[in-house]
Amino acid sequence: MEKRILTDKYGRQLNYLRLSVTDRCNFRCYYCMPEEGMDFAARKDLLSYDELLFLSEIFCDLGVSKIRITGGEPFVRHGIMPFLGELSTLQGLEEITVTTNGTLSFEYIAPLKKAGIRKINVSIDSLDRARFFQITRRDNFDSVYSCILRLLSDGFEVKLNCVISVAKNVEDIIPFVELTRDYPLRVRFLEEMPFNGSSEFDVLNWNHRSIYNYIAGNYPEIIRLENEPHSTSENYRIPGYKGSFGIIASFSRTFCGTCNRIRLSATGELRTCLYGPPATNLRDLLRDGATRSEIEDALLLAVSGRAKDGFEAEDRNVKTLKESMSVLGG
Repeated sequence: MEKRILTDKYGRQLNYLRLSVTDRCNFRCYYCMPEEGMDFAARKDLLSYDELLFLSEIFCDLGVSKIRITGGEPFVRHGIMPFLGELSTLQGLEEITVTTNGTLSFEYIAPLKKAGIRKINVSIDSLDRARFFQITRRDNFDSVYSCILRLLSDGFEVKLNCVISVAKNVEDIIPFVELTRDYPLRVRFLEEMPFNGSSEFDVLNWNHRSIYNYIAGNYPEIIRLENEPHSTSENYRIPGYKGSFGIIASFSRTFCGTCNRIRLSATGELRTCLYGPPATNLRDLLRDGATRSEIEDALLLAVSGRAKDGFEAEDRNVKTLKESMSVLGG
């Protein structure tokens, strides 16, 4: 019998799962959620670790080879490390990566290495303590920065994700690039997206071209790097620097044509595009008694209806753009 693979009608294989384990976070970043009034999911509504593991196994059977663990902040959920240890044993799964804000992951560095996880993305939007507080609404800069340095010293591959807004942190772009002079970091600058938990979103005021032009105005030479397959970022390096930087057109959506990602929220909502509505809810299917084969069928059906790009997906959507990024899975 021919193996069934998650492939959309445009021939794109979805082999990368972004798996959210919680919608909760100990930060309140302005571009992700309001400072107060977040309506977090009840514990009973979250997928249990057993359910997450079972669904991940099905995804891997359908061709997923990479899983990124996201939240909210994944390390706020109790029991995360035993789950990651079990996840790492799944057949067909070649890589597990984690996205974190860096405040809680310091104590998990040794267990992460033991589980074979070597790639960590840290979300940090400023290297200035005051701006960091303004963006996150939390005074945790020192702990985040020390975690980044510890991860590097322990041999992890570290990416820093920095959301850029002209009103918040343009002044941090060059300091982040300069950080790659002495450290083998991969800094990635992202356009802001309309997923902040409110109906308010200003027209994008600092896009991928603005970011590149700003950097180019500060360096006489920039080397363009060859992008990895399915890369969402255009990647560059300053001559002589140990690390690199990339720019992600997350709102302009220039990379949709090669997108290989699929998302599962902590409450079971499956999305084939961040900008689109949920295609189905796997938690509900599972708890309603769906068989493994029926869940596979639901996944294949969802993928078959995947939009061509983020703009088409947004046209189908009437709600998601008002939801918090923590609800959508990072």
